[in-house]
Amino acid sequence: MAYTDTTVAGYDVTMPVAGEFQRYWIALLRVITGWWLFHAGVTKLMTNGLNFADGPAYLKGMTGTALGPIPVWMGETLAWLIKPGVPAFETLIGLALLAGALTRLAAFDGGLAHDPVLGRQRRVRPRCVNAELMGLLLFATMMVLAAGRYYGLDAIIEKTEFVRKRPRVKYLLG
Repeated sequence: MAYTDTTVAGYDVTMPVAGEFQRYWIALLRVITGWWLFHAGVTKLMTNGLNFADGPAYLKGMTGTALGPIPVWMGETLAWLIKPGVPAFETLIGLALLAGALTRLAAFDGGLAHDPVLGRQRRVRPRCVNAELMGLLLFATMMVLAAGRYYGLDAIIEKTEFVRKRPRVKYLLG
């Protein structure tokens, strides 16, 4: 049976999933995506603690990109936030996806922030389909299919009185 949902602010924010196999598959994708990001964050924490210097260095090296001086400015000015933020937020986003809690928020943040080759040498020749695109596809899938509702904590959180009184919270859940 498909997951049923009420509308939030007049818009349906879910895509129903019809079968048990599909629900298992979505939950498995969520767990694998969460493990991927959790592992990246914990590895950085174990290697550098909350002092991930590769993040600001990577941003400072983006002088010839389409974004222009914005990443360079961020690498120079916000290094105090980026160094501890990258490993901490990768770990927290991964945990949220693993548990299926605040899944849409976590997947959105993961899609914005995750770069699997951060701190490594990039190839000179640009590729159309690369790890960044595949990661973005996984995070978008978590958001669109409300992956936390399938064998995740979001299914439990959505039944609470807090969420019933504040239906817009469902934008972050699922």
